[in-house]
Amino acid sequence: MADYETHHHHHHQAIPKETAFQALNTIIQLHFEKTLEKKRSIDLQKKELHKLFQLFFIFLGLVFLAQAQSPRLQCRHCWVPITLLSLSHLIFYVSVAQTLRCINGFKYQRRCHKLTLGLATEKLREMKIRASGAAGGGDHFEGVGDDEFEIHYQEPPESYFGKFKRNWALHFGFLILIYGFMVSSSVVLLCF
Repeated sequence: MADYETHHHHHHQAIPKETAFQALNTIIQLHFEKTLEKKRSIDLQKKELHKLFQLFFIFLGLVFLAQAQSPRLQCRHCWVPITLLSLSHLIFYVSVAQTLRCINGFKYQRRCHKLTLGLATEKLREMKIRASGAAGGGDHFEGVGDDEFEIHYQEPPESYFGKFKRNWALHFGFLILIYGFMVSSSVVLLCF
């Protein structure tokens, strides 16, 4: 029992100002760079998503044009373009889902780094205020332990995920509307 108490009892060590400042500045720099890195990753994935949409709409335009121009396709052949549209939509949905998953993952990581960066910046600000107000202006913070300068990785609250769900719903609702429009257009073009 005595061993347990000595291992779990926090004793305060005096920490040199420069060491504490350097440690927090390093943490701040790391999370700042990670935030920028995640932003670049998000931007690349968004460009990829836009490219996917452009290629898909070109493909849909070609299918629509081929149906409108073909004298050989009739109502009984309606299953051919509908099957083609269904397969292409399915492949496109999987591609969009994967890209959105990457975007949302990077956004979540970026948010975590931003929260951690904010916490580290706030701790550094508090340390500087404490250091400037310290009596005698010594090199150490009196009565502050190592554990008080630890910055734990921060995560956003559960409500943050609602943003991702709305994003998914918007994209997939839009894709379902496009699918319905293309199938009904195929039927109208070939059967009426």
